Amino acid sequence: MFKTNEYFDGKVKSIAFEATEGATTIGVMAEGEYEFGTSTIEFMTVTSGVMTVQQPGETEWKDYKEFETFRVEKDVKFKVKVEGDTSYRCLYK
Repeated sequence: MFKTNEYFDGKVKSIAFEATEGATTIGVMAEGEYEFGTSTIEFMTVTSGVMTVQQPGETEWKDYKEFETFRVEKDVKFKVKVEGDTSYRCLYK
């Protein structure tokens, strides 16, 4: 069955499910800036809007647009900024 998750006072919400590729979430973020932690490798794909991401150990931010994917390593924290409601798919490996 599906599992729903809510973070940052409801500003980030997701639904978890088991896809053929593995554990996956589909989610939405309201405008804002967030810091996430990982426990597995994550492949984040923007499905609507733009995510501006600062990877761990980096000083620069990079924009990811619709259908672009970035990888985040296991056991790290990364920062995300969105200027409007943005949706994503996250595949956990």
